Amino acid sequence: MKKLMFIFLLTIGLFLVGCSESMEYSTTMLAYNIAIEAESNEEYADISENKFISVSDMPVSTFSADVDTAAYSIIRKKLMQDELPNRNAVRIEEMLNYFTYDLDTPIGNEVIHVTKELSDAPWNEDHQLLMLGLKTEDIIYENAIPSNLVFLLDVSGSMNSADKLPLLKQAIILLVGELRASDRISLVVYAGSAGVVLDGADGSDKESIIDAINSLEAGGSTAGGEGINLAYNVAATNYIEGGNNRVILATDGDFNVGVSSDAALERLITQKKESGIFLSVCGFGTGNLKDSKMETLADKGNGVYYYIDNLLEAKKVFVEEMGGTLLTVAKDVKLQVEFNPALVKGYRLIGYENRILDYNDFNNDEVDAGDIGAGHEVIVLYEIIPFGSDEVIDEATYEIPETLKYDGENYLDQMLTLSIRYKAPDSDVSEKKDYVVYDSDFTETPSDNFLFASSVAEFGMLLLDSEFKYNSSYNAVIARATDVYNDDYKEEFIELVRIAQRLQD
Repeated sequence: MKKLMFIFLLTIGLFLVGCSESMEYSTTMLAYNIAIEAESNEEYADISENKFISVSDMPVSTFSADVDTAAYSIIRKKLMQDELPNRNAVRIEEMLNYFTYDLDTPIGNEVIHVTKELSDAPWNEDHQLLMLGLKTEDIIYENAIPSNLVFLLDVSGSMNSADKLPLLKQAIILLVGELRASDRISLVVYAGSAGVVLDGADGSDKESIIDAINSLEAGGSTAGGEGINLAYNVAATNYIEGGNNRVILATDGDFNVGVSSDAALERLITQKKESGIFLSVCGFGTGNLKDSKMETLADKGNGVYYYIDNLLEAKKVFVEEMGGTLLTVAKDVKLQVEFNPALVKGYRLIGYENRILDYNDFNNDEVDAGDIGAGHEVIVLYEIIPFGSDEVIDEATYEIPETLKYDGENYLDQMLTLSIRYKAPDSDVSEKKDYVVYDSDFTETPSDNFLFASSVAEFGMLLLDSEFKYNSSYNAVIARATDVYNDDYKEEFIELVRIAQRLQD
């Protein structure tokens, strides 16, 4: 019965996408837009899993925060099409950070609140699992600083399918419903050439904005670089001092005319963000997705990379999590963990493979890192081999820092120290905060947050066919997640696990 209901909802979703583009959608509708391409030109950056590192070789782990969620939406889209995702689309950190957890919010003058939890690794009884949770303050958008939003919309011929431009238009209409009179919105399009459809419209003039959105049609080739320059010019013209100034690029990733190389685009976006105008990226559709390029643009532009595969996801990004989507509260967020060799033999950071930094990058404010928006939650998991284990860890050569907190047998009650650096959105100088995880923090009864996060990570390792999956199984993921899920997104997660299990059997 449940499967029949799901098919019914999916059919209704497809029907609604084809209906009048100005209609209002139910906030509970689940509209999956399936578009199976005969030939795929999708591009993903290679993922080489993090390995276990011996604390005697390198006791410090340094990486950038990441709040992108695109990977999970891409995985969902593929599984809903009854196919396993490209292995390189499985970025476990983006799967973890897709979901909402019950983390404590900042108190007092905190910008980021840190939650620490240590328990057994569910897939390996000889290992421990450390969960670090970062949470910023939720902001009610009605009370937030005004926004100057410039949507840079791909209207090239490759966007001419139901899960691309039609879905994109409905996604923006959802956001328009949340805009205030103090907000400004512009629409810049690019195909054979770039042009301005709407320039700095008052957020309260919703009818005119929606009319402009509904006038958009797909056709032509793609001049992405030209469009990006024009979008930044429009954003500069409508700049709000002290406000949130942001370009939102929406595309299937097909930059085939103009500034087309990754290196040239990186230089362009890096230069433009210095003006105080950030860039976020929303990907659409299948068959032509340039995932690696879109992630790079968002990273270099101090923004977030999302993948919109259905209207429920559009509502999540542009309505439910609007503060996190649009309002940056901490930029260039870096994490550094130093392990105590008296208590930890080895460690492995799960995910964040393309966010690894050098030790010296942590204190260097010139080094770019990830940005965190209002109400964002960042989950970090380390799998730990306790001191005294007989397990052999492959040797590697690292340049061990000269100054370390833990030396020999000092601080025997401390397992590790987490240090976080971040900058205020309008500052170029970072602040540093330290947090200690004690050996006594270990618990045999982990929280629902821990249980669900570990389920998501285990699912990712199964999709990757990870060499570190140990005793992982789809049944274990389902059983653990079933005990703790409490919303539609987590129930959907369990359904996706079942689909992947069937496809891999």
